[in-house]
Amino acid sequence: MKILVIEDEKLLADSLKNGLEYHNFVVDVAYTAKDGYDLITTYEYDIIILDLMLPDIPGAELCRKIRKEKVESFILMLTAKKQVDNIVEGLNCGADDYLTKPFEFSELLARLRALLRRSSKSKDNTLCCYDVKMDVEKEKVYVGEKEIKLTKKEYMILEYLLRNKGHLVSRNQLLEHAWDRNVDIFTNVVDTHIKNLRKKLGKSGRIIETVYGSGYRIKEDE
Repeated sequence: MKILVIEDEKLLADSLKNGLEYHNFVVDVAYTAKDGYDLITTYEYDIIILDLMLPDIPGAELCRKIRKEKVESFILMLTAKKQVDNIVEGLNCGADDYLTKPFEFSELLARLRALLRRSSKSKDNTLCCYDVKMDVEKEKVYVGEKEIKLTKKEYMILEYLLRNKGHLVSRNQLLEHAWDRNVDIFTNVVDTHIKNLRKKLGKSGRIIETVYGSGYRIKEDE
C-alpha cells in the first residue's frame, strides 16, 4: 500500500519512510505542504500522513483543500499540540485519525492498519482467498499451513489484489500502489512480478486472474 508523508521535520520524515518501507509500504515524502499537494494531485495514495504544523500552509488548511477536491485517501494527522481544540480541528477538516508527537512507531503502524481495514471486507488483520492467507500484522503469507516467502514487491502486489478482491485492478493501479513515483510506467515489471508470485503460490496462484488488455483480479471465494 502507498503512503505519502508530508512532514517538515526532515529527520522524522525520513525515519518514517525507512520504517514504513521496512514494513512493506511504498512511501513518498514531501517536506512542504506545496510539494505534498503537487504529489497528491499527481499520484494516488492509500494514506496521507499529514503534519498539522507545516511552514508554508497549515496542515488543516491543506486537508480541507484536498477534501474539497474529492481526494479519498485516508488522512492521519500528526500534531505536537495536545489541546482538544487542535485535535477537533484536524478531524473536522477531513482527517480520519490523529496522532500526537512524540509517538511510538508501533502505534503509528497499528493506526495505519486500522485505517486500511476500513476499506476492506476483512475487519481483522487477515486477508484470505481460498487457501491463500495473508497475516498483515505479522507480514506473512500462507498457502494452507505452509508459509510462502515473498519479496517486498510480490507481497505488496498480493496485498493490494486481496484488498480489492473481486475487482479488476489495472497494471497502472498496481504501479501506483506498489512502486514509488520514480517507476517507469512503460515497463513490464508488473507482469514479471505477477508471474513470479503465481509460481510461488503454486496451484493456488490461479486465484490471480489475468483480464487480457486490462489487468488482474483476485477471484471471489465461492
